[in-house]
Amino acid sequence: MQNVAGSLRAGDGRSAASPACPGANVETQKSAKPQAPKPANIDRNGVLILVRTSLLALDQANKTGNYTVLRDLGAPGFQANNAAKLAEIFAGHRNDGIDLGGVAVLEPHLTLLPQIEPNGMLHMAGFFPSVPMQVNFELLFAPVERQWKVFGISVALGKAGPEAPATEPEPPKPVATEIPDPPTPKVNPRRAAEQAGK
Repeated sequence: MQNVAGSLRAGDGRSAASPACPGANVETQKSAKPQAPKPANIDRNGVLILVRTSLLALDQANKTGNYTVLRDLGAPGFQANNAAKLAEIFAGHRNDGIDLGGVAVLEPHLTLLPQIEPNGMLHMAGFFPSVPMQVNFELLFAPVERQWKVFGISVALGKAGPEAPATEPEPPKPVATEIPDPPTPKVNPRRAAEQAGK
């Protein structure tokens, strides 16, 4: 998930929201050795609460057209974007009538286990399998007053499973079915000599 300074991004069939981290010193980041993310110390129930509440808040905002609650539930960096900007970013969801209500009862499958990024944010991604489309998500949370608050959210619909190609494959070409001639003494002269000596 890319961070975009003070704004939200949308594109390639996905809607995403994520402001940039203010005050980042680019020169220090270049000279410092990059740190690897660390596994987050969060249990399954904590993950379910964060994923479901975030996606259901987005679903309710999309259904009502009112993004103030979604905005207010976010971290201060997320709140830097007003409700009108959130409505603009997620307009595609509203216009397409996307219903995320199924996330309340479906089990998410994580493709990126919860991890703490070098900047201290909790990052996870996954999908909710459903038919005919599955809900793919990526979430970023910032620690605020000992709580994880939404800092970035990305949601896209994808195919629920593998799909056969649109065109039928060409049938295999027939293999020659001619029966080969049986071996003759000319094929194995040594054997022919042995049989002649008997």
